[in-house]
Amino acid sequence: MTPPTQVASAEWATRPERSSMAVLRFMVWLSLFLGRRLSRVVLYPIAAYFVVFAPKAKRASQAYLRRALGRTARLPDGFRHVLTFASVVHDRVYWLRGRHDLFEIEVIGESHLAALRQQGRGMVFAGGHFGSFEALRVVGERHGIDTRMLMFPDNARKVTAALTSINPALANSVIGLGRPDSVLRVRDHLQNGGSVGILADRMLGEDKSRDIPFLGEPAPFPVGPWRLAAMLAAPVVFMAGCYLGGNRYQLVFEPIIDFAQVPAEKRASAMQEAQDRFVELLESRCRQAPWNWFNFYDFWHAQT
Repeated sequence: MTPPTQVASAEWATRPERSSMAVLRFMVWLSLFLGRRLSRVVLYPIAAYFVVFAPKAKRASQAYLRRALGRTARLPDGFRHVLTFASVVHDRVYWLRGRHDLFEIEVIGESHLAALRQQGRGMVFAGGHFGSFEALRVVGERHGIDTRMLMFPDNARKVTAALTSINPALANSVIGLGRPDSVLRVRDHLQNGGSVGILADRMLGEDKSRDIPFLGEPAPFPVGPWRLAAMLAAPVVFMAGCYLGGNRYQLVFEPIIDFAQVPAEKRASAMQEAQDRFVELLESRCRQAPWNWFNFYDFWHAQT
């Protein structure tokens, strides 16, 4: 097992934001005014623009797709990759507005969530920058799961502000990390039967990482999410909201570990085993639905 290493600054977090508040607000307005079907037309030129004028993201996409597809990525592959990302971002407008009726949704593993809810327990949803985390709201409403996202609020602040303007309740569904009371807020929410979601594939701040085989080559994955879940003795469930094209989504839930059942002396090894299992599940989803991977930077060498 690879020991944790210190990461001074995650590459993705140091890149300047491309987002423009004016453009984002225009896209939100356009989506709500025209509706989902008509407003999707603008996604194609947007995707084409980024394929042509974002060379670093293009190279990162090609490097990922080569691993996920097992062959050299061609131009149509890159376009489809970016178009899938644009489609998922576009659909956030409708997820956040509660327009779940616009989508065909298949749920796999829902019984795991129902069992935990019957016990009155909260849970940690561990996902990646893969597909739509917002689609989780469908299952949350169905089972009365109040899910708060854990994130650094300063990251992509313009996007967060634009989405908050869609649904003001979003501001209350985020627990900011890196604050003195962050862990206490997470603990209280879990003890009250709520759940939290965290994206466990990117380093945050001064987080430590482990190099874990992913799509054929070791890649750095943060240790922090697993340390937090272990400290709070919470059950962890893998979650992926795969976009399948059109209006179709597939939500996948898979239990990873229940830290409440792990003795203190075995916690360190259990954390590593749980993280390894998470990466295995994420890799499996990347091979089955490769266009849903949304880390557009050099993921395998992002330690500087």
